[in-house]
Amino acid sequence: MPEAPHLSELGGDYQTLHEFIPAARAKVSDNTWGYLIGATETETTMRRNRMALDQIAFRPRVCRDVSHVDTSSTFLGMKLRLPVMLAPVGSLESFHPGGAAEAGRGASGFGVPIIVSSVTKPGLEDSAAAASGPKVFQLYVRGDDAWIDDIVHRAVDAGYNAFAITVDTAAYSRRERDIAARFVKPWRAAATGHEFQAGFSWRNVARFKEKHRIPLILKGIATAEDAEAACDLDVDVVYVSNHGGRQLDQGRGAMDVLPEVLDTVHGRAKVMIDGGICRGTDIVKAIAMGADAVAIGRLYCYGLAAEGAAGVGRVLELLEQETAVAMALLGVAKLADLNRDYLHRGAPSVTAPHVHSAFPLLFPTPERPAQ
Repeated sequence: MPEAPHLSELGGDYQTLHEFIPAARAKVSDNTWGYLIGATETETTMRRNRMALDQIAFRPRVCRDVSHVDTSSTFLGMKLRLPVMLAPVGSLESFHPGGAAEAGRGASGFGVPIIVSSVTKPGLEDSAAAASGPKVFQLYVRGDDAWIDDIVHRAVDAGYNAFAITVDTAAYSRRERDIAARFVKPWRAAATGHEFQAGFSWRNVARFKEKHRIPLILKGIATAEDAEAACDLDVDVVYVSNHGGRQLDQGRGAMDVLPEVLDTVHGRAKVMIDGGICRGTDIVKAIAMGADAVAIGRLYCYGLAAEGAAGVGRVLELLEQETAVAMALLGVAKLADLNRDYLHRGAPSVTAPHVHSAFPLLFPTPERPAQ
């Protein structure tokens, strides 16, 4: 069995991931909670993210030497203790006053990168200064090419290792939990220049690659066709994402998209994915499918809301433990040995998909009282 990692200061308080969810709920307002757990319209895409993960089963191998399991990896030259990044999330200051700076401290303390959203506080430079480890800046396009160039130069000067542009937000989605509550996030109410995001095209991507040397990540790829277009322009990372189900309703689960993207990219770019990933087994499934890294969103926000940077670090510790145990029980000692032979697609789901369906102990039954 893998050795148990060193426990953080919260090791005694939080021994399972699901314990962070009620702790986070107790710390935030109703509107903030709805923003965090909600998705667009019917929330079908969000539910399909979980369904796509749950319909993959494992094919374990035995009698392998797994006395030492290594969960570390590298990505764009960044050393990762776990093949995980913190996904860009807007308004992190809603969950903790320190916002992205506090989340970045948690990520760096553990040993993974944060992807800092352009619509979270305390902003590009201050968030970078707080994260002592590798980091990525993510941009929503709100200006012309010269405006983008200025943001890129600032990111390079601040020490970001890569630059991400989100490409699945050409229109604002209808997040009905927020609409029904008449709740509008401050950054969204004040946003201007959305026409530049709506007009962002492959021409802009080509120009970025011609002008800037910082590695480019395109976030929001959901088809083989767009993955091909990205590779044709030498994009460094194809980021498979449906925005956690928060943009286009009735979309496919991210893990259902991943195989066709990987088969199309075929090594020409790195591939990462987010969308419902909240257990170590989810990470293992994505890496075995062929992804180079995954990103978590809502999950680390629970840790941030509950306990700040220490909560983010403890969430990552628990994910590391789950990942190491899953690898050992699959008969795999290092991530590079994972492949699709360890996966069985099309397994029946046993839990109805929901934003928290990966944590069934949150839901009481006659046989299992609420915890």
